[in-house]
Amino acid sequence: MAGGWVYIMTNKPRGTLYVGVTADLARRAWEHREGHVQGFTKKYGLKRLVYAERHDEIERAIQREKLIKHWPRAWKIDLIRDANPDWRDLYETLT
Repeated sequence: MAGGWVYIMTNKPRGTLYVGVTADLARRAWEHREGHVQGFTKKYGLKRLVYAERHDEIERAIQREKLIKHWPRAWKIDLIRDANPDWRDLYETLT
């Protein structure tokens, strides 16, 4: 199987967080930004991609997503801050 991405979307630094998994990060981030994804991210306006990690196997990405989703919020914030201290929107780096 193809690889995958674990990613985190937010509405602002230290704002509401959403952890997701996808095989196509650019497409999925665009869907969130444009409001094409119904549900949590649209409801809370989560359009900023602040974290992404690539996995060679989609199964590994899914396992990692499930693990991160169960982490305390502070750990997720630390993960983002370590990789992206300024909470920049990483979407522009994808296109």
